[in-house]
Amino acid sequence: MSAERRIYLDYAATTPVDQVVLRAMQPYFSKKFGNAGSLHSFGQEAVSALDASRETIASLLGVGFQEIVFTSSATEANNLALGGAVEKWRQMHRGARKPRIIISAIEHESVSETVRLLEKEGVDVAILPVDAGGVAEGGRLKELLNNETAIVSIMYANNETGVIQPVAQLAEIVREFRESRGDPRWPVFHTDAVQAFQFLDCNPLSLGVDLMTISSHKIYGPKGAGALYVKGSGFTLQNNDILIPTTTGGGQEFGLRSGTENIPAIVGFSKAATLVFGSRGASSRRIATLRAELLRGIKKICRGAEMNGGGPALPNILNVYFPGKEAQDLLTRFDRMGLAASSGSACRARAHQTSSVLGAMGCSRERSRSSIRFSLGRPTTKTEIIRALAVIKKALAKK
Repeated sequence: MSAERRIYLDYAATTPVDQVVLRAMQPYFSKKFGNAGSLHSFGQEAVSALDASRETIASLLGVGFQEIVFTSSATEANNLALGGAVEKWRQMHRGARKPRIIISAIEHESVSETVRLLEKEGVDVAILPVDAGGVAEGGRLKELLNNETAIVSIMYANNETGVIQPVAQLAEIVREFRESRGDPRWPVFHTDAVQAFQFLDCNPLSLGVDLMTISSHKIYGPKGAGALYVKGSGFTLQNNDILIPTTTGGGQEFGLRSGTENIPAIVGFSKAATLVFGSRGASSRRIATLRAELLRGIKKICRGAEMNGGGPALPNILNVYFPGKEAQDLLTRFDRMGLAASSGSACRARAHQTSSVLGAMGCSRERSRSSIRFSLGRPTTKTEIIRALAVIKKALAKK
């Protein structure tokens, strides 16, 4: 089937670069190619674009210019948040004390695998469970917090189910714990807002978070750009009280992330963020309507089909259980018929593992192996949903 006729319903994995974004990026590949660290006019041109991009994203989030640290990806930003906070805690608490990290049971691999490595380096790891709907349990967070907790990391919205986490409430629990100890800094609270960024209010001040990760390629920007919000306007490596850099070198990004900045990608990131914020409400409503139509259609086609996850969710992600069907077989059939979907996170798709997210929600191994994630995007049309349902019906009918 031609690319024009193929139906892409995997926007939670990545999105196409918007043409407006591409045009904004193009001059920085060739005509305006300077290094932002150089003092001459080429470098000044690059640093001007870097500063403008940083100011744009900071303004959209409602935070300070120097609170935005650009990275090469959301994965790098998550690594910086977790590893940097643990090392800063160790620096501030000399001796034999063992730092603790608390994460939810449904985190993206860039958080869960990073924590797994830190555990091997002597960090105590506590897992915050979720209920059957996929929502983190605030009451349990209170039980898990202790005086050695360096960082709590809870994603804002899950990448497999779309379920929104009560981040503001969880951050408030952490704030109250800090106040009870008389410690204004520890533990810090981090949220991975990669999936939430284009749909939800991501103002770190209203959420009460200290660190927040966002990504470019999930919002119709280029791959190769992410950002970490770090609370504390005007920080430098010398007075920053939350993080220690995990990548060292020339001291770019206020000393927290060394390495020559990817100016074309960063320019594209800021342009994509501007476009997303400008159409957030209308886009969310339209996509939610299409998502509901897709779910209704699937339930008519497949007896016993159910949505995984409960409670508030993003408008674009639909995780569906197809009883008696093997997800990998269905996905192969879908792809041959021109429909692209997934069984969960793109980071583990080729490993053919069952979903740890669905497992944490209490789903059986059989249900996990029979579940597929459909994720809609800005280009998705009603016609595509109708065509997708026709493909699903045909694929399910095959023996």
